[in-house]
Amino acid sequence: MDSWYHLKDAVLEGGSQFNKAHGVEVSEYMSKDARFGDIFKTSMVDYNKLFVEEMLKSYHGFDGLNSLVDVGGGNGFILHSIVSKYPTIKGINFDLPQVIDKSPSYPGIENVAGDMFKSVPKGDAIFMKWIIHCLEDKQCLELLKNCYEALPLNGKVIAVDTVIPEIPDASPSCESVYQFDVYSMSINESGKERIEKELESLGKGAGFSGFRVACYAYGFSVMEFYKRM
Repeated sequence: MDSWYHLKDAVLEGGSQFNKAHGVEVSEYMSKDARFGDIFKTSMVDYNKLFVEEMLKSYHGFDGLNSLVDVGGGNGFILHSIVSKYPTIKGINFDLPQVIDKSPSYPGIENVAGDMFKSVPKGDAIFMKWIIHCLEDKQCLELLKNCYEALPLNGKVIAVDTVIPEIPDASPSCESVYQFDVYSMSINESGKERIEKELESLGKGAGFSGFRVACYAYGFSVMEFYKRM
């Protein structure tokens, strides 16, 4: 809550409200405060359980894949859930070395450490949840270009994020997106939520020829960037 006392300063001067309140970014704060870190991670796991259950009911774009890379996959839970339903898929859980070092092992999944801004492991498709919204446009293009290079001609990126409606309304789903946008602003200096056209433009800027929102799951948009339509 202390972050909100620094909203005016963050708007006028730049930087994140969280950093101004606590002197460090959220990731560093979690490493210093084990209790806070555990609560945050547990809440993310619980939220992901609800999301992935709904996604696997609504989204069928994993059919026919032989390999799937989860960029920023963390503890590998979402990828494990996908591979459990589609056991013929070889999963690659890709994240930073310090994350992969603590990631559990799951059948059918290989944990791979690296930097997504340098390269991404090759696969039939690349999955990422809550990654694009953390990044500024230049970083998004850099990441999506690396994904493009890692995919076969018929490959795709499956990106899960919140999408800002172009025409605001007062529906509960829209309110949820706007609330999350404000929350992101309080802790993340560079990222932002985007409208559908902005996301499509980023994909085309990285070389992708097609884009669509495939479905919605638990407040998130499940989007596909196609290398070739």
